Amino acid sequence: MSSILSDKRGPVGLLTINRPKTLNALDVATLHELEAALAALEADATVRAIVVTGAGERAFVAGGDIADLDSRQGLAHYQQFAEVIHRVIARFERCDKPTLGAINGWALGGGTELLLAFDIRLVAEEARLGLPEITLGLFPGAGGTQRLIRQIPLCRAKELMFTGDQISAAEAVALGLCNRAVPRERLLDETLALATRIAEKSPLVLKLLKRTLRDGLEMPLPQALAHEQAMIGLVLDSRDAHEGCRAFLEKRKADFKGE
Repeated sequence: MSSILSDKRGPVGLLTINRPKTLNALDVATLHELEAALAALEADATVRAIVVTGAGERAFVAGGDIADLDSRQGLAHYQQFAEVIHRVIARFERCDKPTLGAINGWALGGGTELLLAFDIRLVAEEARLGLPEITLGLFPGAGGTQRLIRQIPLCRAKELMFTGDQISAAEAVALGLCNRAVPRERLLDETLALATRIAEKSPLVLKLLKRTLRDGLEMPLPQALAHEQAMIGLVLDSRDAHEGCRAFLEKRKADFKGE
């Protein structure tokens, strides 16, 4: 059985991490499947947004495969696992299409590190998030140390990583790690509905907006503002920008083509 299920719901691609017996733990084979499935959705012009969730009711991703981690020494881990998981998570972060997480249960360790790369995160009210690696004599090694300190206050990020404590969905929303918490039975429907709303926008403009946000975050403010100025100039060369303006003036729905 495949570890990754890929489906299309209209203009939205849906990826489901499908290892419920291991609480959807990430091993190398699963990561390779996830990368290939994401690449296929990225290449599909009919897909305008991508949702990621986990199979079953208990976990989104409950972390890495601990037995798999324990089987390696440092260099082998670096070459065989760390490079793969870093590459796959970064690919979500760099994806030109909007990515949304439907966090349906525990998101621990690698699960939290993966959701940190999504653009938007909806979380089930019963879900728990955390980076418990310190309790195993480890620390987050799939981008978590760096992405977390860029997304929440430094002192809170340190507390989570130093203690390994789990937090509730409500706490994750309050910290800004997730957009909102919703009842589990409505989670996927609400995430798909939000993704569908986003998919109605211009895919070209969304791509350029995502690049503006991503690149600007790593620049000093004056350079980031100059980058924004240049990127909005590119947008105004697009058909979609003028279609949107004309649709507004003509009081009709815009028909964005990604051109």
